[in-house]
Amino acid sequence: MLSETDLALVNALQVSPRAPWSLIGRALGVGPVTVARHWEQLVERREAWLTAYPGHTVAGQLVFAFVQVDCAPGEAVRVARRAAADPHVVAVDHVAGPCDLMVHLVAADLEAVSRYVVDRLAGLPGVVATRTLVAPHMYTEGSRWQVRAISSSQRDTLTAAAPPSPAGPPRFGELDRALLLALGENPRAAHAELAERLGVGASTVRRHLNGALAGGVIRLRCEVARSLSTAPVTMLLWVRVPPDQLERSAGMLGRFPEVRMCAAVSGTANLLVGVWLRSPGDAVGVESEMVGKVSRLEIVDRAVTLRAVKLGGCLLDERGRISGRVPMDFWADV
Repeated sequence: MLSETDLALVNALQVSPRAPWSLIGRALGVGPVTVARHWEQLVERREAWLTAYPGHTVAGQLVFAFVQVDCAPGEAVRVARRAAADPHVVAVDHVAGPCDLMVHLVAADLEAVSRYVVDRLAGLPGVVATRTLVAPHMYTEGSRWQVRAISSSQRDTLTAAAPPSPAGPPRFGELDRALLLALGENPRAAHAELAERLGVGASTVRRHLNGALAGGVIRLRCEVARSLSTAPVTMLLWVRVPPDQLERSAGMLGRFPEVRMCAAVSGTANLLVGVWLRSPGDAVGVESEMVGKVSRLEIVDRAVTLRAVKLGGCLLDERGRISGRVPMDFWADV
């Protein structure tokens, strides 16, 4: 596992990904040069990294789907790598469960989802069958999950200087799209660096970025290699609840500390829940607690991740360390 010092730094960046090193150092009780060097070492070892993706206020303009993929014997990892290279794919997991691969797909509309699954994914060598679950609502997404290694006072120090939320409704234009893609390569890039790349003024970048982050247009998150984290085991649960209790049930499930993702889906199950656990054995207790706390909840199926191939637009090696990036351009042509 990562050390407590490593986890504290990761947690600080989960709370405030673009905070100055001086502020992060003050929250953690170390100097800014020391904390910056520490982060550089984690990045060089590929054990932690930052990424950027569209926030919840943009989600209504996009279509989310989960594709279950059956593969020919011995072809699962090869297919997973091919799928992971696509900018519309957020995550790819090789799983033990009702399929061989779970592919998390995001596109501009349902037609684009269909084109991707039929024309790209289903035609890959080694793919035997696909089943697509459209996700009309994402109740809980990955940025809420944290390693919980800093105190509430340290958290308050990091959030005290957060920019205020924008007064008007958030917008997402071409500049925001370009900014999102640039941040996907370097989420802590300086305003001047981003301005040079985008061909606009630094003040324009600062204004758009502050508004996008505060308004939930762009989200940044700090990830850690799962094999080194406090919760190295990933499970997916297909859950069914009464339709008239869907919103309430999803809200209750989202409050479980182990839950990283909760989405409404089409199919026999109407919720797909992703949990991060310390060990496979913890699944029994978590499932029991879910059934006990959420009225009339039924677990329809489950899958355990054997290997994460892609997460949040980042390619992963067999130990879950970052090995590359694929820009998450969900608006690109399929």
